Amino acid sequence: MKILIVEDDPVSRRLLESFLSGWGHDVQLAVNGREAWAILQNPDAPNLVVSDWMMPEMDGLELCRRIRATGKSGYTYFIILTAKGKKEDIVKGLEAGADDFLVKPFSHEELKCRIRIGERILTLEGRILELANTDALTGMLNRRAFINRMEAELHRAMRRREPFALIMVDIDHFKKINDAYGHQAGDLVLKNFTNVLAASIRPYDLAARYGGEEFILCLPGTSGRQAESVAERIRSNIAAETIEFTDQSEPVRITASFGVAAFSLGGDDTIDAVINRADGALYRAKGGGRNRVCLAQE
Repeated sequence: MKILIVEDDPVSRRLLESFLSGWGHDVQLAVNGREAWAILQNPDAPNLVVSDWMMPEMDGLELCRRIRATGKSGYTYFIILTAKGKKEDIVKGLEAGADDFLVKPFSHEELKCRIRIGERILTLEGRILELANTDALTGMLNRRAFINRMEAELHRAMRRREPFALIMVDIDHFKKINDAYGHQAGDLVLKNFTNVLAASIRPYDLAARYGGEEFILCLPGTSGRQAESVAERIRSNIAAETIEFTDQSEPVRITASFGVAAFSLGGDDTIDAVINRADGALYRAKGGGRNRVCLAQE
């Protein structure tokens, strides 16, 4: 686990680093709250902080208040270290947003236990976030999580002047499968379909269940024409798959229709606009006979 130590005293800082590194943690160091705050702005910043209270430039309580005031996704667990052991001091620290309080001097075993508590809470928070952002059946991102991730992708593309493309996918005649074989068979089709999608894209591409039998993909650094080729490859992979429901039934093949649209770097394009263009292209693919790819006009 990544842990940020914020301590102005060099001896205490080295001692804490020795303990935490020895327990297998990835440790970063800051000498005051201002330096720690800068570190915490990084996307891969630690989400567990062990901070002294009294420090120059910015003390531990002010650092904690700033962390709690931000809308940063993901929780930061904050442990305050201090020589102040009075009840009113503890209350003041907790009111500032601290999760735990260690009064100096403390044993390394006590510190280890407090760190473990923080790890358990952060692990639990991670599981809750995963459940909130994941489609329960397919294990893919859900629609809300995908849109949130797309906001970051849009800003990245605009900053780097790099393209990205969206692919909207809809399983053809999915209702007929549910009607003929039942909803459990339909769930099996969705899971199999998800596996094909996941195996056909890059690790850093985004994939989500958009709703029902409709899925959406985001391909960073990809033009519309390149995404069209990717969609055609996925379409071919899906059409080649066979799915067996029971020993008595014949293997079933499914097909899918694809709509592709690229983000335009030259104007004031939005995520909603790109999704609408991809959806329009998907509508044309389905209207044109299904099992095909259509690229939206740039």
